[in-house]
Amino acid sequence: MSLVMGVDSSTQSCKVVVRDIETDLVVRTGFASHPPGTEVDPEAWWEALIEAIASAGGMADVVAISIAGQQHGLVALDVDGQPVRPALLWNDTRSSLEAVDIVERFGKRGILERTGSLPVAATTSTKLLWIARNEPQIASRITAVCLPHDYLSWRLSSSYPNIDALFTDRSDASGTGYFNPETNHYDEEIIDLCIGRQIFLPRVVDDVSAADRVRVELAPHEPPIAAGMGDNAAAARGIGLAPGALGVSLGTSGTVFGISESPHRDRDGYISGFASGDGRYLPLVCTLNAARVITWGASLLGVDLDAFAKLALAAPSGAAGLIFTPYLEGERTPNLPDATATLEGVSLTSGSRKNFARACVEGMLRNLVSAAKIMENSGVSVERIVLIGGASTNPAVQQIAQEMFSAPVEIIAPGEYVALGASRQAEHVYRSAQTDSP
Repeated sequence: MSLVMGVDSSTQSCKVVVRDIETDLVVRTGFASHPPGTEVDPEAWWEALIEAIASAGGMADVVAISIAGQQHGLVALDVDGQPVRPALLWNDTRSSLEAVDIVERFGKRGILERTGSLPVAATTSTKLLWIARNEPQIASRITAVCLPHDYLSWRLSSSYPNIDALFTDRSDASGTGYFNPETNHYDEEIIDLCIGRQIFLPRVVDDVSAADRVRVELAPHEPPIAAGMGDNAAAARGIGLAPGALGVSLGTSGTVFGISESPHRDRDGYISGFASGDGRYLPLVCTLNAARVITWGASLLGVDLDAFAKLALAAPSGAAGLIFTPYLEGERTPNLPDATATLEGVSLTSGSRKNFARACVEGMLRNLVSAAKIMENSGVSVERIVLIGGASTNPAVQQIAQEMFSAPVEIIAPGEYVALGASRQAEHVYRSAQTDSP
């Protein structure tokens, strides 16, 4: 039995799977919660990782580990490798103006050529510029910047706390706003614009090479650490996504993504031209408001999610004209960071609990259907939709999605697909090392 460990360090929690590579079965799991908010002390993520690993039975029998995690975000470190402030998460929208300013500096076409994606408030580069403008004393102490999963992988490694040993992968680096996934190089001009000087950035490691080894006090046999992945790239790997299929993930945020052999861009910049976790590309459209729309709607109606689903399915398609635009916390696609939700079409006929529940589900899915259409119009093949994420288990979401998407919808069994994808990368690194051994 050869066991690999995959980790999903998400916005809300840390999940761990331990998988037997010979049987492909998950044999152990672990879990720990993360604190809420758009700013988090990275130490809280580290403590959650250690707790989740322990609850999954530890690493004593694990031959390799990979950590996938929430994309974007910013962990700023001083010369000694200590955080200079709480990490800024992807869902912190304070840097929306900075996103506009970066686009103005390089032009929409220019920034797309440089990075494959238009910066938005979620993007790491905008957060770095925001710190430089609003917290100059803190900015002056920044020696290195990394991403959430970079920080955790590094903390596990034998090289910690040497900041020169920080590492990342193409998929997560491609979401920073200062990395070109076609050339696999950081853009020094964007970095200079954001903080006025060059800083240390993690080296980019491929998906088959060990980036480092777990330090001996955590695992005496020092298993290799893979580069890790952004959560969407890991999910794609976990579900075995192939060209022709679109993954639609209904988690804290909503994402629509596909696997491509070549980069895809649309002239409006709605598509983020990310890299995949296997050397290819991951065109992606992201919305801020997904599963939370359902939980918020259920809470407002004072019912649990099962009752909410029954209400939604009792209503007619179109919710009798009730239209809910669920920009509960701004929106990323379209880029409206300061927007709020709206409810239209309220009348004596439409104003019912069941219609409101239906309007919440349709509103959430409407954004994702539009995202799928954007992908298709850019040349991404859309033969089927693969629905995953927490909200995909809701019966109302499942049925209404079948009605709203133009391509057939496949609903796969619930699972920790991000952590599973990370475990597949860990397996890849382990098998590669075995092949290279004399």
